[in-house]
Amino acid sequence: MIPRFLVPRFSFLDSSRAACASVGGLLFLTAAAVLIHGYHLGVEDQTIYLPAIKKILDPSLYPRDAEFFLAQTRPTVFPQIVAATVRISHSSIANAVLGWQVFSILLILAAAQRWSRKLFASPAAQWAAVVMVVAVLTLPVSGTALYLVDPYLHPRAPAMALLLFMLADVMERKLWRALLLAAMAATIHIQMTFYALLLAVFLLLPERWLGWLGGTKERENRLARTRALAALPLQSLFEPGTPAWQEAARTRWQHYLLRWPWYAWIGIFAPLILLFWLGRIGQRHGRQTIADLCRRLVGFGIFGFVASAILTMPPALERLTAYQPMRGFHLIYFFLVLLAGGWLGEFLLQSKVWRWLLLFLPLSFTMFYVQRQIFPASPHIEWPGAAPRNPWLEAFAWVRQNTPRDAYFALDPYYAARPGEDVHGFRAFAERSMMADYVKDSAVSLLFPLVAGRWQREVHARDGWQKFSAADFERLERDFGVDWVVVEQSHPSSHALACPYENELLRVCRITQRSNRERQTAASDSR
Repeated sequence: MIPRFLVPRFSFLDSSRAACASVGGLLFLTAAAVLIHGYHLGVEDQTIYLPAIKKILDPSLYPRDAEFFLAQTRPTVFPQIVAATVRISHSSIANAVLGWQVFSILLILAAAQRWSRKLFASPAAQWAAVVMVVAVLTLPVSGTALYLVDPYLHPRAPAMALLLFMLADVMERKLWRALLLAAMAATIHIQMTFYALLLAVFLLLPERWLGWLGGTKERENRLARTRALAALPLQSLFEPGTPAWQEAARTRWQHYLLRWPWYAWIGIFAPLILLFWLGRIGQRHGRQTIADLCRRLVGFGIFGFVASAILTMPPALERLTAYQPMRGFHLIYFFLVLLAGGWLGEFLLQSKVWRWLLLFLPLSFTMFYVQRQIFPASPHIEWPGAAPRNPWLEAFAWVRQNTPRDAYFALDPYYAARPGEDVHGFRAFAERSMMADYVKDSAVSLLFPLVAGRWQREVHARDGWQKFSAADFERLERDFGVDWVVVEQSHPSSHALACPYENELLRVCRITQRSNRERQTAASDSR
């Protein structure tokens, strides 16, 4: 017989083993998530955040164009946090950014595990819910141009982790801790926090307030209140944006519901139908927490869709499209994935290893394949310190190492969409100023109209870039102060410029008027 005084000690050891197993499982799944979905540096929205981090560490960088990324990054402390990590750890920026990406995924999976334990009783269901999140981590969210988690570091990832913990606290009515987590998340990503707080309101609503449970009169009263709120005078927002702002805004079709393709509309209603069905399953099996959560998520989704229709369809409210109300579906998709995985674990997978492999291996390979198609010219995982194999990144690295810090560059305004470029940002890698581009700088311009005028002028100054002559390059120097360009080898005027660097695809050239005349004279003499 075991002495009574030893029982608590053995219980403590059992709980410690369970905690270690849980942490070990989350670490393993975090590594699996990176291997499945990949990791990239300086791509997509990181073309905005990475230069901000670098400028914090070295204020002399980007003397000519910092407004194109500082306008968006000043309201968030995340660039300062990453920069502080670099200073404290004495590591490279690339190492710090990768570390934060891995840590953010780990936190998201820990939050998913907390939710799975709240919703499901069996360990198989709990782990299946978390593994499902891992398997589809880069799932696109309807027509919002968002993933559940990006394959690169974005402030949305750590903010999402904090907000998932916040919503769990709201469900448990630990409201002071929830407010603290929301405040922390708001300093990282204010838009994500707004939609999470809106969902928290739905989680806190009394059951009788939900529209599908109330009587006809009650529904009519609520609709009247909604119409009254929608009719509040917002005169400043009724004013149309400037032509420059309108052009920048209309580069983003996902901000306008009426411009969504038909399959994106399926991504609005199908998740709500599935959540309703999963809630009914919970109701039938006595899982009141699941049933209640699903009802509130469906209500939140309907509210978000109606708000988006009101704010993005009328031309008079076009100024509000930049706030992207449909981004609230990001949280709906997360909970849908979590619930679907949990129910599959409970009813289908259970403890049968072959069933787990049969479900998750094909799903993971599919997601892996999709990511390879999105970044076909880049390694699946862009490890810090690895030599660039992309000719664009090779040229950007040469620029960083061989041109003055105050050099001002011009590139094709659509360079980020060129084949093989894979949306890597020039500023992020070259660490030099450049004229505004059409693909990414337009996003900052539509959020901050004061930048839109400059964006429009600089983009249209390079209309017809593929046919630019030496005189056109000289005009950029005269009108904008540009003294360097990056052009493709196929450009008809690339060999009329003084180009100290070239690779199989690109040339990096100076565009001083004197150097151009000298090369033209030399070419004439040789003929």
